[in-house]
Amino acid sequence: MKPANNHGIKRIFRATGFSMQGIKSAWIHEAAFRQESILALLMLPFAIWVEVPIMEKLWLILTVFLVLIVELLNSAIEAVVDRIGDEYHPLSGQAKDIASAAVFLSLCLCGITWLVILWPLLKAAI
Repeated sequence: MKPANNHGIKRIFRATGFSMQGIKSAWIHEAAFRQESILALLMLPFAIWVEVPIMEKLWLILTVFLVLIVELLNSAIEAVVDRIGDEYHPLSGQAKDIASAAVFLSLCLCGITWLVILWPLLKAAI
């Protein structure tokens, strides 16, 4: 049920609280989200520290956040499908597989972006 007083700053605080609950739930119930979050905690400081142009830093950071965002959406889709029922249905499997493919593509994009941006630094170090 929609709360009566859900306007202005109060709405923003409530929405932030719900968002934090979602992140906490994903952390507790989703191993992939935990793994990607830990990796993000290692990658983000490195992205800030590494000496590349600011736009490249931004791409490094954005692709890491994109992986986390897509993983959260994948987890939400899986939760909704699981809520509908335990019995197997081809469309349920299709929905889960497509959401998983989105996570895979976001991981590929992140990896390719990091490799392209950091390759000159890696070559120089070798």
